[in-house]
Amino acid sequence: MALNLGDVVPDFEADTTEGRISFHKWLGDSWGVLFSHPKNFTPVCTTELGAAAKLKPEFDKRNVKLLGLSVDALANHDKWVGDIKDATGATLNFPLIADHDKVVANLYGMIHPNASDTTTVRSVFVIGPDKKLKLSLTYPASTGRNFDEILRVIDSLQLTAKFSVATPADWKNGDEVIIVPSVSDEAAKEKFPAGWNAVKPYLRYVAQPTAGKPS
Repeated sequence: MALNLGDVVPDFEADTTEGRISFHKWLGDSWGVLFSHPKNFTPVCTTELGAAAKLKPEFDKRNVKLLGLSVDALANHDKWVGDIKDATGATLNFPLIADHDKVVANLYGMIHPNASDTTTVRSVFVIGPDKKLKLSLTYPASTGRNFDEILRVIDSLQLTAKFSVATPADWKNGDEVIIVPSVSDEAAKEKFPAGWNAVKPYLRYVAQPTAGKPS
């Protein structure tokens, strides 16, 4: 199944390391990151789950729930969780779906037959509280994901959902942002009374807005 940005993501029920969940209900009013792993006891996946577990407090600050997926049986997950702890020093602190029948993987298009017709690619889906897809990334099985980048993207998504701005290349939280073209200069004077730096008429940098009234 091909998922496009803005689509309501498929709901599902699944067994996880923290019990059975109904995805939309489990997500509630939070943001979510659903990310897949080719299978248990693979080296890159082990490092990724450890990295995500270490960063979970940062995701929590942003009201983001993490949810992993592996196309393996639940009975195998407990031993793998122990391996993750041994290898990375991190205890898995978010649910890991046991998708041995590939129901969720197929719902979300995580299996790419030209790469492998049996295991998932390294998919990442960032989902908003409205259950709509905000971002999708696809990595090959050989390349581990950068979870700092996923946090950076979430910072941008949450900021731009609230304010009439976009984030430039290599932006990090706290850097200047760009006033979106749909906001005229007249409207921008009201939204950004402290002013902005117009490098081009269509490229107007402004200090990052802070929490408060949306603009």
